[in-house]
Amino acid sequence: MTLFLLLVAFIIIACIALNKLSNKLGIPMLLAFILLGMTFGSDGLFRIQFDNYEFAEQICSIALIFIMFYGGFGTSWKAAKPVAAKSIILSTIGVFFTAGLTCVFCHYFLNIDWLESLLLGSVISSTDAASVFSILRSKRLNLKYNTASLLEIESGSNDPCSYMLTIITIAIMNNTANSGQIAYMFFSQIVFGLIFGVLIAILTIILMKHLNFEAGFDTIFVIAIALFAYAAPTELGGNGYLSVYIVGIILGNSNLKAKKNLVHFFDTITGLMQMLVFFLLGLLSFPSKLPSVFLQALAISVFLTFVGRPIVVSLLLAPFKSNISQIIVTSWAGLRGAASIVFAIIATLSVDTSNDIFHTIFCIVLFSILLQGSLLPYISKTCGMIDDTGDVMKTFTDYTDEVPVQFIQSRITSNHPWCNNRLNSVLMPPDTIIALVVRDGKKLTPNGDSKLKDGDNVIICAPSSAKIEGVSLSEKIIANDDTYIGMTLSEIDIPKNELIIMIQRANEVIIPTGNTVIEANDILVINNT
Repeated sequence: MTLFLLLVAFIIIACIALNKLSNKLGIPMLLAFILLGMTFGSDGLFRIQFDNYEFAEQICSIALIFIMFYGGFGTSWKAAKPVAAKSIILSTIGVFFTAGLTCVFCHYFLNIDWLESLLLGSVISSTDAASVFSILRSKRLNLKYNTASLLEIESGSNDPCSYMLTIITIAIMNNTANSGQIAYMFFSQIVFGLIFGVLIAILTIILMKHLNFEAGFDTIFVIAIALFAYAAPTELGGNGYLSVYIVGIILGNSNLKAKKNLVHFFDTITGLMQMLVFFLLGLLSFPSKLPSVFLQALAISVFLTFVGRPIVVSLLLAPFKSNISQIIVTSWAGLRGAASIVFAIIATLSVDTSNDIFHTIFCIVLFSILLQGSLLPYISKTCGMIDDTGDVMKTFTDYTDEVPVQFIQSRITSNHPWCNNRLNSVLMPPDTIIALVVRDGKKLTPNGDSKLKDGDNVIICAPSSAKIEGVSLSEKIIANDDTYIGMTLSEIDIPKNELIIMIQRANEVIIPTGNTVIEANDILVINNT
């Protein structure tokens, strides 16, 4: 037991060290985790004997739940909305087209049986969210035309379609489903996944707004929700991965009390899960078997990268009159990753094939991450797709930037000079604003006409940073065509439970008043009670 724990600790530390090294070398860190697993595996230096596909599939499937949940949770719907139609088409029709083209290529050019070709196409048809997110974030790829959001939505939502195609193909190969049952599998996978995802998300939001969790229990609650969102529809034949992703994207774009805590936790746990998945998949592989599948895997990789993916992306984005540079970068960013290997494990466990599906897909993923992942920044720059004025981190909802404000709590007593006075008549220190009033345990969002009473607790906002219970920050970025531009705060119709407490304008921090005029590119920091 002690040796096992020492080994686990060493592996995690090694993964962290490789993360730093991979950034310096310019290669995706997830490739480093796979190579580390191969080093520890049966054919590696440490020769840990591990060939338990069933155990690996169970662990990786659980890890994928959190990876997909956080993929949705971190998606900013506001940033993604302009390209949502493109993304959804790529993640659904694009998956079917990719699987079909790969199937035809494998059958006619590699002489693989039709059903086995379809299985290969189904397993490899989705792009990998973990790889795409990792590169976008670590390389700070600020891409034009909302391309980062396009890639994020596509890669985060296309795994469910690939999974659906995989299990249906397996059912056909095992002769366990007739045409009617296959049609029902399509129906149940999509409909149950959608319904469960939406209902669970709505119920979760209601509960989190009305329940007062003790410290840390809100995070535990959301972990349970993510697991439930996968298990419930799956038990009824629905697509658990689709449900989890939908729950993530709805929660991530809602005003939750403990959102920052959730972001920090799931950012950490997802990073750990990515390390675990890629290391475990590397550990499960046998490098000695890779030469036997190398030429076949290389042929499929070249076809996907230079023919299949470009054809699919061009056909589906052409009706939207997408810029050719965007089409090229989107095509190149079709990285294959962990989900494809996990689906290959499921296929290996479920059906007998004449080809080594697992090691073929494993080799394709290595090629994809190494070539496409490493060259994505270069391709983006060559195509003129880098937006020097943008910030790719705004693509994600995880608002973790430190806000340079602090909060001071003060109690109003009967002899306090502010007692029984309206806020617009109270003499406040420069650059300060009352962000919240707590009266008889209730949180009130103040305005100029609010009268302070004996026993009130007031939260005063001033430049710097800190955290006070009851203060929950979110932000709104003022786009160039926003209707708020040119309006004063007093003219804006703001919900009663919200107060704009700070404006970030370039490098300037503004504590606003009712006469403050909104300008393009302002970042409004809002307190939600």
